[in-house]
Amino acid sequence: MENSRQKTALVTGAGGFIGYHISKRLLDEGWRVIGLDCMSDYYDISLKECREDMLLKSTSYRSVHEKVETPNALMEVFKSELPHVVIHLAAQAGVRYSIENPRAYLDSNIYGTFELLEAARAFPPQHMLLASTSSTYGANEKIPYKEIIKADHQMSFYAATKKSTENMAHSYAHLFDLPITMFRFFTVYGPWGRPDMALFKFTRAILNGDPIDVYNYGDMSRDFTYIDDLVDGMRLLIDVNPSVSDSTSAEKDFVDSKSKVAPFRIVNIGNSEPAQLLDFITAIEKSVGIKAVKNLMPMQAGDVPTTWADTTLLESLTGFKPTTDISTGVQNFVDWYREYYNV
Repeated sequence: MENSRQKTALVTGAGGFIGYHISKRLLDEGWRVIGLDCMSDYYDISLKECREDMLLKSTSYRSVHEKVETPNALMEVFKSELPHVVIHLAAQAGVRYSIENPRAYLDSNIYGTFELLEAARAFPPQHMLLASTSSTYGANEKIPYKEIIKADHQMSFYAATKKSTENMAHSYAHLFDLPITMFRFFTVYGPWGRPDMALFKFTRAILNGDPIDVYNYGDMSRDFTYIDDLVDGMRLLIDVNPSVSDSTSAEKDFVDSKSKVAPFRIVNIGNSEPAQLLDFITAIEKSVGIKAVKNLMPMQAGDVPTTWADTTLLESLTGFKPTTDISTGVQNFVDWYREYYNV
């Protein structure tokens, strides 16, 4: 009976940028998706509603409007749906906002992850995949970032909460034999992106003739990761369960981050080719056909000058390596932005 049941995935944060894209991918593959999202007003809720409306066109999609931190809300979803796979993306994001409103991060990221882990403890899925962030690498100066390096000095409360969720997840993986993969994402961008992210803000400002804030006077680089590449990596990792021996592990030709005491692994998903912020802005200018007015500013608190993902582990486990270049990814976003906002 279990084998005949349609594969079911619970995606938290399904109304969000990444949540929408991975939900759509799974629906296209024939999965049933339970999308949980509180539809918060952290940014324009109409954007989330449009994403959700597109997902609801599928009869295999069920929407649940609830906060992940609401006591027992996730427990009820796990109990009724018994998901095979859980993809946990719901979180309060943003470095700057974590300085202004840290409690939102405590509630959503810490308490929300606790509620998820407790629900999984009661109704264990086959595999759980939880979102973390490149920000967990914090003050590390050795680049590119490898999953096995120590990450003990986070630079923002946002990053600290995400590192805490990694530790929480590892403890549950160890104590209750829950297979868990943690993703560390690197500056994801693309169509349907978040309005608080640089590409969205820069595009909007340039088209409106407004100046853009460029931190650290432009002396920054980011491992910009296009959304389709990210989703490809996520989808492939669903099938790489850390509770069983990986087909490539016996070769020992790569350094694995898999825990020695738990079915738990951390995996970077990035482009592995960092770009200078000013080059990123140039790509936007080229796509919109307008030069940006730059407001050069010092580094903002909690930020780091460089991120760079070592994606050797991702490639070794899945055979996949992100390939979308900045000019293509930015052009795709600008095309979407102009169509969506009719500008």
